[in-house]
Amino acid sequence: MKKFLGEFKTLIMRGNVMDMSVGVIVGGAFHAIVNSLINDLLMPFIGLATGGMNFTEQFVVLKQGATAGMKYASLSAATADGAAVFAYGSFITAVINFLIMALVIFTLVRTINRLATVGKKKEAEEEPAPTTKICPFCKSEIAIDATRCAHCTAELPEEEAAE
Repeated sequence: MKKFLGEFKTLIMRGNVMDMSVGVIVGGAFHAIVNSLINDLLMPFIGLATGGMNFTEQFVVLKQGATAGMKYASLSAATADGAAVFAYGSFITAVINFLIMALVIFTLVRTINRLATVGKKKEAEEEPAPTTKICPFCKSEIAIDATRCAHCTAELPEEEAAE
C-alpha cells in the first residue's frame, strides 16, 4: 500500500500533471468568459440577423406527451408535458458556441505565440561570423585564419591573414 501511495504521489507531483491541472482550472474559468461573450454579446446580434429566432427553442415533437394534440409554445413546455422531442436548436447553439470558442482560443494562442517569438526573430536574423575567405590569388575558398593558401600555396598578405 505504501508503494502504491508513493507511486501515486510521484505521478501527482510531476510537472506536466500540475501544468495540466492549472490548465483545466484556467480553462473552466475561460469557458465561463467565452460563454458570457457568446450568450450575452454575440447571440443577440445573431438573433437579430435571423429575424429574432432563438436557436435553443427550435425542436420537433416526436411523440406527444400527456396532452395529446397540443402544439407546444416552447421546448420547456413540451418537455414538461412529457413529449419526446428532437431538440436540434440546442445542438445548433452548441455548435455555434464551439466554433466561437475555438476561434477565440485560436486567436489567443496565435497572439501569445507571436509575442513569444518577437525577441527570438532578432537573434535568428544575425548571421554567424564567416569561417572562410577567398584567396586573392587563385580565388579558392580557404580557412579564415589561414596564412598560406592550401590550393596555390601563396603566402597571403598580412591584412588578409589578420581578418
